[in-house]
Amino acid sequence: MENLDVMVLRTLRDWRLAGRRALLTTVVRTWGSSPRPVGSIMALAEDGAVVGSVSGGCIEDDLIARYSRLHGAAEPMPAGGAPALVKYGITADEAHRFGLPCGGTLELLLEYDPEPSSLEALVASLEQGRLMQRTVSLADGRVTLAEASSPAALSVDERQLVNTFGPEYRMLLIGAGQLAEYLATMAKFSGFAVTLCDPRVEYRSAWAVPGVTVTTEMPDDAVTAFRPDRRSCVVALTHDPKLDDLALLEALATDAFYVGAIGSRRNAEARRARMVEHFDQTAESLARLRGPIGIYIGSKTPPEIAVSVMAEILAVKNAVALPRETAVANAKTLHEARG
Repeated sequence: MENLDVMVLRTLRDWRLAGRRALLTTVVRTWGSSPRPVGSIMALAEDGAVVGSVSGGCIEDDLIARYSRLHGAAEPMPAGGAPALVKYGITADEAHRFGLPCGGTLELLLEYDPEPSSLEALVASLEQGRLMQRTVSLADGRVTLAEASSPAALSVDERQLVNTFGPEYRMLLIGAGQLAEYLATMAKFSGFAVTLCDPRVEYRSAWAVPGVTVTTEMPDDAVTAFRPDRRSCVVALTHDPKLDDLALLEALATDAFYVGAIGSRRNAEARRARMVEHFDQTAESLARLRGPIGIYIGSKTPPEIAVSVMAEILAVKNAVALPRETAVANAKTLHEARG
């Protein structure tokens, strides 16, 4: 599964280029509990097709009833022009009707028939790995695009809405095998674009996960070609120092948000010692290297281990601090069980 925002924008682009009427819906404000965060987007075609989500289903149903020909639209979809701000869940009755949590209210911006050329340019930039800022004029719906230097939260005032869209999160796996297959599958469902590196034909030949880019380069060269950024993670799974160590060192020199390697606590300590002795590393330069990796869930099989590793990657991505005692349990119990 690709990044949800990119998928919504790509689908909306295709609809508009094909001449289909459609609207883009963005969550711009929330009060109290809300099923989807500010910045969430959804696209609705006039024939009733929907991609993305702003509420988990209830408000989507209302928008379909209002604008879709499929159910005899209650009102015609405007042809471009100024976008509209609408609120849901203001009263207890509305919260009950639309399935919002108790006290939850959200405000949406509806953009009617977004310009296809602007959507095409935005999607092309995202596919090229750029971070993009999209500004919508509330007076006339005019859209301007600019490359952004850093991620930013959605902002809206009486004049405009500004939303920043980032490229897909990416994962580079070093080493094919069962664990890599499960981890790649989970990463794809979590919105990551996955690349697998393994120069060993005997391992690579059995690879069976579709939609993953496979490279046969040596791992350190693969890291260089991958060009990890703040939306990238690098995970070494081979247990072979000849393949893992140089790749990890290359990755630590980048902005990757997560760099880690599988193995026991003893193996992780040996890896750090090698890097200090042979590659002039220090405790400070290795501070970002994670190992053993994974959140303790008592995992023993490849799919369970993949769950624990993916959970830790998502926790780091989402800036969730893991308690120190959990980290100790990870090192002592989970990875020693793996040997």
